[in-house]
Amino acid sequence: MFNLQTPFFVPVWRRALTTAICLVWTLFELLLGNPGWALIFGAVGGWCVYQFFVVWKDPEDVSTDE
Repeated sequence: MFNLQTPFFVPVWRRALTTAICLVWTLFELLLGNPGWALIFGAVGGWCVYQFFVVWKDPEDVSTDE
């Protein structure tokens, strides 16, 4: 999908805030009765969780490995 391993997301608070916004918006859409949009934002939030907290590597560490 999208590569979120960029220097912009090195601070943990940016990764957490981006993920939280997506997941809160998922709940918001569910409460409004829009399951399609909730599914889209839930998928984006899940992708953020995976990229930011499961497989995250600092971009500085990636550049030294090469």
